[in-house]
Amino acid sequence: MLPGFDGLRFNHWHTRLREDGILVLTLDRKDSAVNAMSQDVLLELDALIERIAIDPPRGVVINSAKSAGFIAGADLKEFQQYDAMGTVGDAIARGQNIYQKLASLRVPTVAAIHGHCLGGGTELALACRYRVAADNARIGLPEVQLGIIPGWGGTARLPQLIGAPAAMDMILTGRNLSAKAARGNGLVDKVVELPLLEDAAAAMALKGTVRPFKQRATAWATNTWPARKLLAPQMAKQVARKARKAHYPAPYAAISAWEKTGGAGIGARLAAEKRAVVKLASGPVARNLMRIYFLSERLKGLGGKDSGIAHVHVVGAGVMGGDIAAFSALKGFNVTLQDREQRFIDGALTRAQTLFEKKVRDPAKRPEVAARLSGDLSGAGAAKADLVIEAIIENPQAKRDLYAQLEPAMKADALLSTNTSSIPLDELTDHIARPAQFAGLHYFNPVAQMPLVEIIRHDGMAADTERRLAAFCKALGKFPVPVTGTPGFLVNRVLFPYMLEAANAYAEGIAGPLIDKAAVNFGMPMGPIELLDTVGLDVAAGVGRELAPFLGLQIPAALATVDPAKRGKKDGEGIYKWENGKAIKPPLGKDAQAPSDLEDRLILPLLNESVACLHEGVVADADLLDAGVIFGTGFAPFHGGPIQYIRSVGPDVLVARLKALQARYGDRFAPRPGWDNPALRTG
Repeated sequence: MLPGFDGLRFNHWHTRLREDGILVLTLDRKDSAVNAMSQDVLLELDALIERIAIDPPRGVVINSAKSAGFIAGADLKEFQQYDAMGTVGDAIARGQNIYQKLASLRVPTVAAIHGHCLGGGTELALACRYRVAADNARIGLPEVQLGIIPGWGGTARLPQLIGAPAAMDMILTGRNLSAKAARGNGLVDKVVELPLLEDAAAAMALKGTVRPFKQRATAWATNTWPARKLLAPQMAKQVARKARKAHYPAPYAAISAWEKTGGAGIGARLAAEKRAVVKLASGPVARNLMRIYFLSERLKGLGGKDSGIAHVHVVGAGVMGGDIAAFSALKGFNVTLQDREQRFIDGALTRAQTLFEKKVRDPAKRPEVAARLSGDLSGAGAAKADLVIEAIIENPQAKRDLYAQLEPAMKADALLSTNTSSIPLDELTDHIARPAQFAGLHYFNPVAQMPLVEIIRHDGMAADTERRLAAFCKALGKFPVPVTGTPGFLVNRVLFPYMLEAANAYAEGIAGPLIDKAAVNFGMPMGPIELLDTVGLDVAAGVGRELAPFLGLQIPAALATVDPAKRGKKDGEGIYKWENGKAIKPPLGKDAQAPSDLEDRLILPLLNESVACLHEGVVADADLLDAGVIFGTGFAPFHGGPIQYIRSVGPDVLVARLKALQARYGDRFAPRPGWDNPALRTG
């Protein structure tokens, strides 16, 4: 124990006095793989700061003992508890007060940052006088992604440090910065290699640094009253292009707090920040987004770390198969790609290069990534693979014939999977020699962007197969959701009635842009008519042929017959014309209005089928259903998922609205079994 710290015991912080007189405070949160700013961590820091103020060293360096990074942010489980107890304001005030004590110390303080530094960790760094980062650091304020804003000084300090435009861009988007980018905008004072971090931070504490005049001038000028009045409306306009205030209020709250108090003292800025966080935290958007965060953490933990998969063999070099192969190579797997003709493989390899150029920023590293992916016309890679992924046409017999060729060549412990989007797995397992090692692995298009992969179960599948595939998905950075192998599985089954009703409305003469607008107003990321074109009218028709009989639905002529030259975005024309990857939607007349029940016609079929899926056990529980539909379809995250939305509105209210639509339009709106499930009333 250092002089001045006698009698203090710390569970999470360690102190060490260097020979140069710099006190190093190292956070090593007990019983945790990462550092998070829980209240007990904060209280220990408070005790340390008070003792430092009494007996100051020459300087203070704050660092982390965790290899993963500096500090991941606040403890979100605690935050949920405070919300439930109505004490969020107290927790915010406590953190603000402790950080302000740190900022007020008369000795130089330096945050030594490595790895992830997010949320409350970034705010701790902002409360220090200086910041030194290792070259592997990623620094950000992601609170808006949870429906709140930074609450421990992020909005109060960052604009004053680096200027309002750069600061508000970080706060409003939640994006994190590399160490190099943070150095570029002035958030970080110096970047060094990781082994040099502590010494560089100690040297900074002893010698200090003078920030460039341009940074100081920008910080002052952009926080003046005229600048705030000019910039705030522009910021709000930019946010509105991506997020409506009614859907995502947090960015607008951050802008408002800064606009009103950006030129005031630190006390006023912190008070405005606290008021905004307390108000946002008690609203449904923040609660739903926080819930989704924990659902994503649950999905990440399904498979553990070791998949036992190093080599992946993909059969089918079409859009899905080729992109699955390329993405697997991007994420570190050795991949062989097979098809019946070399020209298909060549096309996939060309697309892969485009992906690598986009995702691998360092050109020197691209050849290494590209070398992990190779064409394999003969299919020899199947014998070396730990996982074989079939991604050929949606024809059960064609798939069975392929499996008969593949299985004899595969290793004894290798897994075989299909990327079928709708075929029940029971139709594919008849002649499988090792059904325990066979499963569905259903990706979504575009593979590099969509975060979900459905793991399709069947009765003969081994539990270890599911575990290995979930671990493989985790290694890809994807969220795995286990589902039963019924037609359409979860996502396509839930999405199909929604898209089918959009096609029905379009066939009735309702303009496509009106239909899309109704869905976007609800919160969907893209309208269903535009989505049909994006997926491909041929693909939608194929899914429809599989699902419509199963669900007892009729397919309108618009999907029953598809012009092979007008399949949608990929052909440049479908329902809409497409230019440069964007839909060219026909203009609406001034008096064009959507029918008052259009939103219900689109959304209620999706909710209805979600209830049926939960009732039939397509997924294990309501949380997994909500996670699957959100990550698989983009269903408005601020609503919390279909089941959470049903809870918020009330199942009885929605059943009454379904029955009203049934009376008006027919039995396709009849309430499906399961609306009496207690899970629809309590979360």
